[in-house]
Amino acid sequence: MKIAFATPGHPDSGSLAVGILADRVLTESAQALDAATDGAISRALSGGKFEGKKNTTLSIEAPHGLGIARILLVGLGAADEIDDLRLQAAGGAALRALGRLGEVTAAFAVDAIDGCNIALDQMAAEIAFGAQLGSYRFAKYRTKTESGAGDTTVETLTMLTVAPEAAEAAWAPRARSAEGVFLARDLVSEPGNVKFPAAIVEDIKGLADIGVDVEILDQAKMAELGMGAMLGVSQGSRKAPYIAIMRWNGAPDGAEQAPVALVGKGVTFDTGGISLKPAGGMEEMKYDMGGAGAVIGAMKAIAGRAARANVVGVVGLVENMPDGDAQRPGDVVYTMSGQTIEVINTDAEGRLVLADVLYYTQTVLKPRAMINLATLTGAMVVTLGTHIAGIFANDDVLAEQLQDAGAASGENVWRLPLDARYDKEINSDIADMKNVGKSREAGSIAGAQLLQRFVGDTRWVHIDIAGMAWMKRGDDPLVPKGAAGFGVRLLDRLVADNFEG
Repeated sequence: MKIAFATPGHPDSGSLAVGILADRVLTESAQALDAATDGAISRALSGGKFEGKKNTTLSIEAPHGLGIARILLVGLGAADEIDDLRLQAAGGAALRALGRLGEVTAAFAVDAIDGCNIALDQMAAEIAFGAQLGSYRFAKYRTKTESGAGDTTVETLTMLTVAPEAAEAAWAPRARSAEGVFLARDLVSEPGNVKFPAAIVEDIKGLADIGVDVEILDQAKMAELGMGAMLGVSQGSRKAPYIAIMRWNGAPDGAEQAPVALVGKGVTFDTGGISLKPAGGMEEMKYDMGGAGAVIGAMKAIAGRAARANVVGVVGLVENMPDGDAQRPGDVVYTMSGQTIEVINTDAEGRLVLADVLYYTQTVLKPRAMINLATLTGAMVVTLGTHIAGIFANDDVLAEQLQDAGAASGENVWRLPLDARYDKEINSDIADMKNVGKSREAGSIAGAQLLQRFVGDTRWVHIDIAGMAWMKRGDDPLVPKGAAGFGVRLLDRLVADNFEG
């Protein structure tokens, strides 16, 4: 979908969206449109259920002679409660309603609102951002021309504002963020027979076009480095594993500044290995590379807007399959750190991948902070569901920065504990550790405790996005059903607010 900006006025085709505040209070554009239609908006609001509550919409057929086909009323809620996220949601809700109406072109009138302190250009940019995020659909493999449920038909959305140039400038970095989210969603949505490790490597190499330096570690290099944990996961697959390193050097003082490291688990398909998953729902395990997808998307967003920071993204790409060479329960693997892990459950493979990738990142790349994302544990879905991701940290400041970035971006996180008492649960009788703790007890914490053993003194946060990578309902105006791209906006905001010079 194309986002455009123009000065206020009635379009000559399509639909025109206007904001309505709580208790049916009309914005300036809604008032003008109401007068131009002899009170059509007031009549529609009188006695109806639409009251201007946030994320609600009401379509009105436009009177003959107005030019546009319909008027869309978009609820904004109370004026003093409007913030960036409320505006984004309004854009997403409007886009979804326009799609249900089969609209191809539309405009959204953006007005200054008494009681709302957000600048008009930023308001327009946020509404556009929400609409763009909500427009995503993955329909690559449909061969029929008719639209599927929930599809959007809107091809062009024009933001009408008295300051279109300023609004377009404010929109530019948000457009880059949306591109990063869409890349992450694309990678996660693709089936495992299309996006296996080598295929994703080729996608990553494409980031060189926007100034990202890409380095690839192949299986031989990983063996040379002693990455037995990650290689153990891959040994049952015919698809070779890779580690991709993406460097963006945008700091004003150049390469001298230590980078912020973003690390992602990229299990492109997870059968569970010998500890085979149940068949029901296994097709969704293509999203087990949601952490890697988020890191790749975040690097696209960060480089795309030319962030003034040094950022490195590192993803471990592997497929977990159960053939005759597959890793067995009870096997012991040597990690790059020299520590050994007894593999109790081959379906707890993500922490084996990250053990080597995190250790490589902190020892070789020497970041000033390290954040990893992973669809690590089903226990996290039980704990926090599909609204908030869980985080574990060895640094209070970094954890607070991430929580603030989550609140600002709408990708919320909640901190859970790390504790030596849980650490004892993963001690092994025959190796330094085992890859799972007690069955069903604090499974997310056990996974985090294992990862902590590979981060050294580096400031570090682990984000468990198991409940956030794939949305089954599609009721969020910014996130359609399927791949969420969760983490891209979060990481982009974290870098923007805390690490840019």
